[in-house]
Amino acid sequence: MHLLIPFASALSQEALQVLPTLALPNLERLLKRLTPQPPDSADAYTLSPPHERALAALWGWRGADGALPFAALAAVADGIDVGDRAWGLVTPAHWHVGRDSVSMADPDALALLEDESRALFEAVRDLFESEGFAWVSGAPGRWYAAHPSLAGLPCASLDRVVGRNVDLWLGGGAKAHPQAALIRRLQSEVQLLLYPHPINEAREARGELAMNSFWLSGCGAAQPADRAAVEVEASLRRPIVDGDVAAWAAAWGALDAGPIARLLQRAEKADAPLALTLCGERSSQRFEPTPRSWWQRLRTSAPPVAELLAAL
Repeated sequence: MHLLIPFASALSQEALQVLPTLALPNLERLLKRLTPQPPDSADAYTLSPPHERALAALWGWRGADGALPFAALAAVADGIDVGDRAWGLVTPAHWHVGRDSVSMADPDALALLEDESRALFEAVRDLFESEGFAWVSGAPGRWYAAHPSLAGLPCASLDRVVGRNVDLWLGGGAKAHPQAALIRRLQSEVQLLLYPHPINEAREARGELAMNSFWLSGCGAAQPADRAAVEVEASLRRPIVDGDVAAWAAAWGALDAGPIARLLQRAEKADAPLALTLCGERSSQRFEPTPRSWWQRLRTSAPPVAELLAAL
């Protein structure tokens, strides 16, 4: 069993202040039994967040920062025959235009109904197909495009962009890519096309967010992925995205009492294979059981949990 925990830490001052108050007894006991592996250290501005990099490394994927094929993986799960083409995940989004910046709301907040998603998908179909993209709907709010130019196109993960200034994430590696200008143009054309769309007018009349753009991510051709080899615990994501530190602390408590407690029970069985990967906004670190004497365990004991998490 390999348990991977995204958003185990966060860089907001509120999250950093609450870390020392977290009561995580099972995690503390578990870490005393495990040996830390070399961390995957970076900064908070990589296009691929630590949990995506950790998954890619676990599966043996090849790809540069921001060019890991999570779109093709999701498309396969949606029943799409991806073949050997390069795919990108096209996520319907709401961009909020502020005085000084443009930020993207969490796409989940759109909560597009199936008929709404289908109508909007069809409305923008020609924009993509006229540029040579294959255009496929996987599920409400989850669309896919395929084109040779998407192979190796670096794009920021949705988990990097939600709630933040999109201009920061439209630059970076994608800025110099030949396909980047086309994607920016398509984002602008989608905004112009959908602004007066009846679906958006009806949604705004109900006080709901309109779809006025999209985000492209996870580009590349499919690579093998043993999804059964790792359990991704996603319960900490929503509170961080919402900026609800109290809910994040509560979710950590439930995680400690549930999946981590079960992993601890497994660790107490000497021959049980397991691993734990904790991921923050900058780095991730993997912990594995390694045969050690009591003296070695004492000398290499893990730092306090709050200190360890704050470093991620």
